[in-house]
Amino acid sequence: MSDLLVAIGLVLALEGALYALAPQAMRGMMARLVTTPPDTLRAAGLAATVVGVGLVWLVRAV
Repeated sequence: MSDLLVAIGLVLALEGALYALAPQAMRGMMARLVTTPPDTLRAAGLAATVVGVGLVWLVRAV
């Protein structure tokens, strides 16, 4: 459970840093996301999930 809380904290810290350091770039990215087809977003989300789970598995195995 503590690993999950650490992961959530890390995500929040990274997201917050992006918004604090480059708010205009984040707005531009959000605008592009709105026009991205759902299938593309779904594929990107699935790819990110697979990479994330693989990375966690790799770190735990080593």
